[in-house]
Amino acid sequence: MMDLILWRHAEAEEGEDDLQRPLTARGEKQAARMAAWLDRHLPEGLRVLSSPACRAEQTARALGRKYKLRSELLPDGTPQDLLDLVQWPRARGAVLVVGHQPMLGQTVAQLLEMNAGACALRKGSVWWLRQRQRMESSETILLTVQSPDFL
Repeated sequence: MMDLILWRHAEAEEGEDDLQRPLTARGEKQAARMAAWLDRHLPEGLRVLSSPACRAEQTARALGRKYKLRSELLPDGTPQDLLDLVQWPRARGAVLVVGHQPMLGQTVAQLLEMNAGACALRKGSVWWLRQRQRMESSETILLTVQSPDFL
């Protein structure tokens, strides 16, 4: 069984240099609320991976756990880059990925067999997916979707 937890970075400032855009004050609050919720629910042994973009790293930092910055998660990455990085569905345990649209939404759409453009993740939200074996087949289930606006 493998859990893949996708966390879109919180609200960020506008700016010329996309990778250097920091979180807004609202974004910092979104990240803190979601981090508190996640902290209560995340399993032991969790791996945390983040895009090196400033807004994503600030979001990951709000969790207060060790994380690794991975260039595969930059805004121009693909769902396949993400899935290869986390070793979906072969790895065991749980991985939390802090990243960007449209990659995160495209990844959810691919794993849940939705239309490629059918899924957009709100800023600061979390989508928690699980890969599990049932008899001879495997299935991906959506465990929860959480938005910081509802916490």
